Amino acid sequence: MTRVIAGTAGGRRLAVPPSGTRPTSDRVREALFSALEHDPGLDGTAVLDLCAGSGALGLEALSRGAAHALLVESDRRAAAVLRRNVTELGLPGAEVRVAPAGTVLGAAAPRAYDVVLVDPPYDVPDDEVARWLSAAAGHGWLAADALVVVERRAGRGRDGGSFAWPDPLVAVRRRRYGETVLFTGEPRAGEAQ
Repeated sequence: MTRVIAGTAGGRRLAVPPSGTRPTSDRVREALFSALEHDPGLDGTAVLDLCAGSGALGLEALSRGAAHALLVESDRRAAAVLRRNVTELGLPGAEVRVAPAGTVLGAAAPRAYDVVLVDPPYDVPDDEVARWLSAAAGHGWLAADALVVVERRAGRGRDGGSFAWPDPLVAVRRRRYGETVLFTGEPRAGEAQ
């Protein structure tokens, strides 16, 4: 069962697409949002959730005080479940876009986002994710002080592997949670659009 962990919708269940998606575990989401609530904080932020699936990450952010969340999902079946979750939770500020992440980020941003959450299927290559982030930086999707979190399958070794951040993003931290690694980056000072 996937659920919203905390905030105004805490404890509410989320429907999950029947196949083809891998929801972020409660343990990883709790760790992620605990960190985000302390730095930079979520109150009033704009959150971009790429490869949203059920919407667990973006809806968790809204439940914890984000003002806006754009949830991007390319799979139409997953997007139907995502829309249902948005409707059932009734959290203000949720917007769903059904399109590939690369297509969305290749256009000019309607606003700059404070937090960008990227949870692609594990079979999406890191270099494709890096291209998305490069496009996000080049088209105004990132606030100057944005935090970008990329979730990937842990590689071999105790540290879980690495992620090559594209310019102008730089690594901030890496945390491993079992078979999952969260890579956090931010725009190099003065480089966000």
